[in-house]
Amino acid sequence: MSARWPRAVRPLLWAFAVLAVVHLAALLTGGTAAAQLTKPALMPVLAGYALARGGPPLLAGALLFGCGGDTFLQLGGDLSFLVGMGSFAAGHVCYLLLFARYGTAPGDGRRGRMAAAGAAYAVLLAGTVVLLWPDLPADLRIPVAGYSLLLTAMAFGALRAGPRAAVGGLLFLLSDTLIASGIAHWPQPPGPQFWIMFTYLAAQYALAGGVLRAAATAPEPAPRRTQAPRTAGVP
Repeated sequence: MSARWPRAVRPLLWAFAVLAVVHLAALLTGGTAAAQLTKPALMPVLAGYALARGGPPLLAGALLFGCGGDTFLQLGGDLSFLVGMGSFAAGHVCYLLLFARYGTAPGDGRRGRMAAAGAAYAVLLAGTVVLLWPDLPADLRIPVAGYSLLLTAMAFGALRAGPRAAVGGLLFLLSDTLIASGIAHWPQPPGPQFWIMFTYLAAQYALAGGVLRAAATAPEPAPRRTQAPRTAGVP
């Protein structure tokens, strides 16, 4: 995998870092306007960086769906929350397709560990949903449970794309669990929005880096064999 726009790689990475620092600082200092302005810009810049690195367009799609989720979630209201959650869900589907395309299938030595990891993720999903369920608004219980299933599947699938992507999946789980616990009115850490966005930005960056690395090392697909045209009268 070669960079498409090599000169843009470093500036885009620095732009993402600066935007992330400004956004997180705004959350800590109460700069609402700066936080709202920078939030929708974060994922498009990271998507541009991924494309400049020669990453697959589907990775840019996953990040841009994240931008959609970021934008709708900051609007407030149940409908905006559901639309934003749907946008994040579409991003998770993109990631699952990327892991299936570029990830490494577990060999005989890893199957036991992958099975144990799958069981751990399943227990984590069930425990989170069971604990949150009574405290969630009734109209959000089913959507949150369905989204949690997809999110957990994405986090588990990230194991196929290497350690960096696996860490990204776990951080995404943590970030969205913080959101859900806030909706359920559970006690929150000081500055909850800061921690939600800190873990989310780290998650997306780690997932993007993991996919880029997996795509760069994935074997090229074998060329399709085409049959020579048959000439009339020649067997």
